[in-house]
Amino acid sequence: MYEFGFRSGGVIAMATAAALGAYYLLDGSYPRDASVARAADGHYWAVAEVNGAPVRFLVDTGSSMVALTRHDAARLGLEPAPEDFRREVLTASGPARAAPVELSHVSVDGARVERVEALVFEDGLHASLLGMSYLGRLSRIEATPSAITLRR
Repeated sequence: MYEFGFRSGGVIAMATAAALGAYYLLDGSYPRDASVARAADGHYWAVAEVNGAPVRFLVDTGSSMVALTRHDAARLGLEPAPEDFRREVLTASGPARAAPVELSHVSVDGARVERVEALVFEDGLHASLLGMSYLGRLSRIEATPSAITLRR
């Protein structure tokens, strides 16, 4: 007989769920899908909970990092000093300066990721971007003409 300690019920449940075609994540939770509908402007806009506050993002798989406007960052209590804007980044609009930060969590309709690297842009960013520092940590991203599905 094998004994797994206090988590043995979870191990049995995971084995049963796997046999039924379902599965748990390593933390014992179920995967959760979030759907982001395509807007009339052709873009995919998501409202995410960031550090407990809502932020509207443009979903951007071409952005390597989550990028915050100074306005959105200030709403989250992130106000980098002028000397913090030391990272030079290339954007579609040209070069820009940004300050690196870490977000405690980012969650789109339950697709939650902890400790997300992000950049606060000094200037030139018209909307916050939900980039690959969040998207790349999901187990699945599926794009269709009408929506993007995110799976934790």
